[in-house]
Amino acid sequence: MGKPNRKHRAAKLRAQLGDVRFLTSEGEQPTTQEVGNAVLAAAMAAARVGAGSKTARGDSGIAGRFAEEVAESGLSDHVVGSGAHLAGRHVIRRVFQHGWLPGDVHEAAVRRVDEFAAGFLVDVMADHVRPFAAETMDETWVEQLDAIEARVWWSDSEPFFGQWAAKHMLTSREAIATVVEALALLLLLPELELIRPLPGSARPRAGAHHHVDEKVLGRVRGLLAKAESTSFPEEAETLSAKAQELMTKYALDRVLVDADTAVPDLPGARRIWLDTPYVDAKALLVDVVAKANRSRAIGASEWGFVTIVGDDADLEAIELLTTSLLVQATRAMIASGQDTPDDGARSRTFRKSFLVAYATRIGERLAAATAATIAESPDSERLLPVLASHQIAVDAAFDALFPQARNRGITIRSAEGWDAGRAAADRAQLDARRPIGR
Repeated sequence: MGKPNRKHRAAKLRAQLGDVRFLTSEGEQPTTQEVGNAVLAAAMAAARVGAGSKTARGDSGIAGRFAEEVAESGLSDHVVGSGAHLAGRHVIRRVFQHGWLPGDVHEAAVRRVDEFAAGFLVDVMADHVRPFAAETMDETWVEQLDAIEARVWWSDSEPFFGQWAAKHMLTSREAIATVVEALALLLLLPELELIRPLPGSARPRAGAHHHVDEKVLGRVRGLLAKAESTSFPEEAETLSAKAQELMTKYALDRVLVDADTAVPDLPGARRIWLDTPYVDAKALLVDVVAKANRSRAIGASEWGFVTIVGDDADLEAIELLTTSLLVQATRAMIASGQDTPDDGARSRTFRKSFLVAYATRIGERLAAATAATIAESPDSERLLPVLASHQIAVDAAFDALFPQARNRGITIRSAEGWDAGRAAADRAQLDARRPIGR
């Protein structure tokens, strides 16, 4: 940032905050609670200013200003650390009550704050779940906490904040500023749908809780790994079609079994996070894969994730296939630009149009593969009413979570990109009638 820009930003910050002081106690040293309230006040101010940024995040200028104020106050490290820890506990509890899961918080953090702030939030989440008995923790929570390595590594004999700062070799000022930016991000997170039970409230589910059979999952992963590694688009998409056929056959067997049980597996939900750019086009790819696998999807483009609703086993398969197809789609998009000398083939409008067309055509082919698999099933007549009942249950669960959901189109501004995207998808010889390689 150049000197004129820094001066402009400093002047803007002074105009916004005036002579505001976050630590208002005079004479006596503030208590831990008062310091915690001051940290929250600074985080709220940073969130309020940062909300106007192109990508909403905590304002670093306010975080730095507060850190300077703390440094000048002469407060003990113990009081400062305890107050910061208290503020973190308060805000993370609110975020979880608003529907965010540990994996969601981490995904938002790695996109919008630095590694130190993201690491602080991981530790705050690990601290949050400490009081809860294992049997009252939802399995999704456990899996996500494990995935982000959220565990208590610090000693309870000393304040957490000081140990955390020392671990990352941060000065006191750097640590305080980092905490304010981290908490400001949490305060900016919108309220979401509660898709998994909170810690302490999870209960064993009645009936069998389905996941994709590991043997089936292994074969699907093998097919998709081959699809990602090949340099031939036709082979890649044929392998993806075989993976879709295998998942469909497994799912049809499962829904027939569920139809004969007293308590079928109920629809669940999970979130898939997408990388920029072209998040809305990538969300369309998630949507078409979800539809081909008896599920529903809805995107939150500002934050970069898609929520899918369906049976848990279907959701696992959707996430696996979507992840692979995104890799393949991106590679096909880049290859198309390289094959075309025109600079327009590497423009944002071309690439977005390419991905939308690719997703649309892949959706058509996955749907055809699914329909062919159903038609060839020896129980096809029995399957139709069972699948209709299944769809009603998924739709009801989706509507309960998203009563205000509306369809939104995506504008296509490059006919060349659209044609290239469909051509890339059409090159595949997708035939769900082929036997699956064993």
